[in-house]
Amino acid sequence: MDQPNVNHLLEGLNPEQRRAVECGDGPVLVLAGAGSGKTRVLIQRIAYLIATGRASADEIMAVTFTNKAAGEMKERLERLGHTHLHHGWIGTFHSLGARILRREAVHLGLESTFNIYDQDDSLNCVKLILDELDIPGERMPPRLAAHYISQAKNAFVDPQQFKTMVENDKMQMAAEVYPRYVQMLRANNAVDFDDLLLLPVVLFRNHPNILEYYQEKFRYILVDEYQDTNRTQYHLLQLLAQKHRNLFVVGDDDQSIYRWRGADLRNILDFGRDYPDCQVFRLEQNYRSTQNILDAAHSVIVKNQGRHEKRLWTQKEAGEKVHIIEAASEREEAEVIVQKINEEFLSNKRTLRDFVILYRTNAQSRAIEDALRRHGIAYIIVGGIRFYERKEIKDVLAYLKVVANPLDSISLRRIINYPLRGIGEATVRKIQNYALQHRITLLEAMKHTDEIENLSPRLRHTIKAFYQFIAKYISLKDKISVTELANSMVEETGILQNFKAEGTPDALTRMENIRELLNAISEYARNVENPSLEGFLEQVSLITDIDTWDDRSNAVSLMTLHSAKGLEFPVVFISGLEEGLFPLSRNMDSQDELEEERRLFYVGATRAREKLYLTYARTRSRFGEFQRNGMPSRFLNELDPAVVELFQTRPAYYSRSRPSSGSAHRHRAPRPEPEPQAMPDYENFSQEQVLFRKGMRIRHSHFGAGRVEAIEGHGENMKIVVAFGDGRIRKIMVKYATIEIL
Repeated sequence: MDQPNVNHLLEGLNPEQRRAVECGDGPVLVLAGAGSGKTRVLIQRIAYLIATGRASADEIMAVTFTNKAAGEMKERLERLGHTHLHHGWIGTFHSLGARILRREAVHLGLESTFNIYDQDDSLNCVKLILDELDIPGERMPPRLAAHYISQAKNAFVDPQQFKTMVENDKMQMAAEVYPRYVQMLRANNAVDFDDLLLLPVVLFRNHPNILEYYQEKFRYILVDEYQDTNRTQYHLLQLLAQKHRNLFVVGDDDQSIYRWRGADLRNILDFGRDYPDCQVFRLEQNYRSTQNILDAAHSVIVKNQGRHEKRLWTQKEAGEKVHIIEAASEREEAEVIVQKINEEFLSNKRTLRDFVILYRTNAQSRAIEDALRRHGIAYIIVGGIRFYERKEIKDVLAYLKVVANPLDSISLRRIINYPLRGIGEATVRKIQNYALQHRITLLEAMKHTDEIENLSPRLRHTIKAFYQFIAKYISLKDKISVTELANSMVEETGILQNFKAEGTPDALTRMENIRELLNAISEYARNVENPSLEGFLEQVSLITDIDTWDDRSNAVSLMTLHSAKGLEFPVVFISGLEEGLFPLSRNMDSQDELEEERRLFYVGATRAREKLYLTYARTRSRFGEFQRNGMPSRFLNELDPAVVELFQTRPAYYSRSRPSSGSAHRHRAPRPEPEPQAMPDYENFSQEQVLFRKGMRIRHSHFGAGRVEAIEGHGENMKIVVAFGDGRIRKIMVKYATIEIL
């Protein structure tokens, strides 16, 4: 490309952005503060490498963390004229890992048709293994075992290493499960989400020739959100960049908020140590927020010790001060938030999509939702039950997974008796035992029902018919389109007819959801060059909360602070700023955890473009009982008093307080202090425990839809009395039930 066109690529970049885009080869660290245009720098860097002839499109790997971000990157590159990048190596760590594994599966003892297990699938594996080991769920909760295994994989710790790291009885039991879990995945020709990162590293370490191929292929590697990488991703990038050393990473240590799922802050803090010759660029000019918002966020984050020094500034006006709102209770807090939304809506002619309400725990949404409903304000919850996590959708996907990968016994177990065929768990165990004895798959064992002892003639016929049904669609998979296969299979199962015959609103909704799934398959087939069943299932498995969020709908958004990463809104509310809730009490004794909570506050504050409201309540209910909170959050105390204003709510109004030179929460008039109480245990809030109320409609995983008639007890002993559609009234222990709120 000639020089004028190259210069055109650089137009509109500020001096530091331009220096980063134009820099020479070798390792590069771009410290990009919130709203500083990091995505633009990353995209312009890719375009610049191609325009100057330093790399062709297929010699570049660009990695980010969400499908939404990867899609935006591709679209913006296409607008710059690089339409040939559409099928290049631009995507999330997990999608690119899956792509490598599909190509190299044979070297890892996998077939290229492997399934990607979601959390539920992995959990079902763990449950089966715990049963085999005769370890009851009370001694080792399956979710905890799965968590230990996931954390180990993210830290690149194999089963043998994990055994040497055991610190308690729970870890000891997890260490017994881990190797068996790996074996079960391989036996099912399946990988879990963590394997999409772990197995490429294993592949490259065990097969130097394959590593050399990819090292030569990717002359330039660019990574977005580098502060969120875990140790396995760190090793993957080091291996790939070893030959050419053109590793260009963009990130902000002040926005590293995923320690709980394995993100390792050392990766970005120690980049200069790992690559002593690296170039470092600091993007500190902010294009999103007002200066008062930036100063407020900085006054908190600067208290962290583990960070690179940087300070955001903007050419925008100072803007309004940050508003701190003290409320008497969580209900009043929610009412004031709604009142402020109404005021903004009327006085500044905003739309509902201009607002987001952020909270530390999902349980906090209940009071806010109630207030929004009372006032007739439309809202969307990001991170609730996603479309592809609904039971009816997972049931249909399980059928498709078995057709795509007949070795998948976990999906097969899910559908073997759905719709009801009379094949109970005892029968499944007999089939499974036969499969183990003859070293064949669960599906293959169904062919031999005549040889399995203690089965009635009816059961033998039913099992064989089910096998023939699955076998038919396995044989059709490569002969008909994925759209035709899915539609035909769903129709033949009778699932839609059953929902139609049931005729309840709940059943009809489920039927429409399945039809929407079929529409999604059809849409996928129209928009992909070589559509396949495996390709659709992989696409579904990599969808995240943010990918399914419709940011164009005119509604207030509700989400956790973790979900808000990468987003921005004109008006942001951060609710529940109380000690023990934000920061969470379990994270207050560890310096590292407390600094992560502070980074989480920083991320929430810097989502705001124009206005930032921080709210807290003097009392908050827990398990239906009101508790007075100890203190407002320490983060409020750390705010620069010059950029904040405090409001106090009253029964029918709130009054503005004059700022003082003291800390933010001391702007309140003195009042008698109550006797100190134990810190509320907010991290153990469960949404179920606080959301149930009389009259609410719920759906039980086994009994179906019903209405809550009464609530007994609280916490782990909570029971709900439910009247179900079949006319029966049942008392259910919430702790052990799978319940969806309708």
